[in-house]
Amino acid sequence: MPVLGLIPAREGSKGVPGKNTRLLGGRPLLDYTARAALESGVLDRVILSTESAAIADCGRRAGLDVPFMRPAALAQDDTPMLPVVEHALGELEGAGWHPDVVVLLQPTSPLRTPAHIRSAVELLRASGADSVVGVVLLPLHLSPDYVMRIEDGRLRPFLPDGARVIRRQDARPAYVRDGTVYAFRTATLQRYGSIYGDDCRPLLIDPADSLSIDTPADWVAAERALAAR
Repeated sequence: MPVLGLIPAREGSKGVPGKNTRLLGGRPLLDYTARAALESGVLDRVILSTESAAIADCGRRAGLDVPFMRPAALAQDDTPMLPVVEHALGELEGAGWHPDVVVLLQPTSPLRTPAHIRSAVELLRASGADSVVGVVLLPLHLSPDYVMRIEDGRLRPFLPDGARVIRRQDARPAYVRDGTVYAFRTATLQRYGSIYGDDCRPLLIDPADSLSIDTPADWVAAERALAAR
């Protein structure tokens, strides 16, 4: 069951310009994801998908395979991830390599470890699920049972059942995708037209390991977290 590690990295970041090659703790941001992927021991190939020659060079120095360049049309601010994945698979399959599993690893999660990647692939294999996605538990005060919305100037429970939740301790646990890892079968993509499918299993990530860099404040938080390690 060939397993592909796919790292998508484009040049045009607005929140943190040039972040994929920018030095974080003395290393390019891209390097953290490359190292975790290559050290995981469960990925048969680790591919970088980028439209940028500079990012491609950075990826090659980190040990990544860059067998093709991504079209600029698939590297825009509003480009969804799905066509990026489909393009990468099309290029690889056109060259005669057909992975059964794809592990999507975004460079914006520098606290990811090789163990996260191994756990996702092992859970996908053992469960027979369509996909595995990294998630973190939300604080109870952010549970949809407990949060509110404003309707016509009036404060209302966000969910109808929330009217019965008086204490946050009574709110049901809720989880959010954190971007650490997405593992899915190529058959899932073909059957459902999505990376999730019908049977998506959660991989619980420790909040201390969960960080996605989208803003300058996130970058500062990453610097602090890495320094503490």
